[in-house]
Amino acid sequence: MKFLNYLCLTLTIIGAIVWGLIGFFDFNLVSALFGDASALTRIIYGLVGISGLYIIGFYGLVNRETD
Repeated sequence: MKFLNYLCLTLTIIGAIVWGLIGFFDFNLVSALFGDASALTRIIYGLVGISGLYIIGFYGLVNRETD
């Protein structure tokens, strides 16, 4: 489970960096590396999205630590 937590955190951070590059510089790193709308690009975006949904559960962990 610890591996899954680190994997999802890493993918979510990568997604945040990609969105930052898009927002600040209008540069899509994933599309530049793997092609625009290729199957691999869609898989990467899908994994990042699923990781973000998984990370939502971390709010419960943070709340338990502060009690």
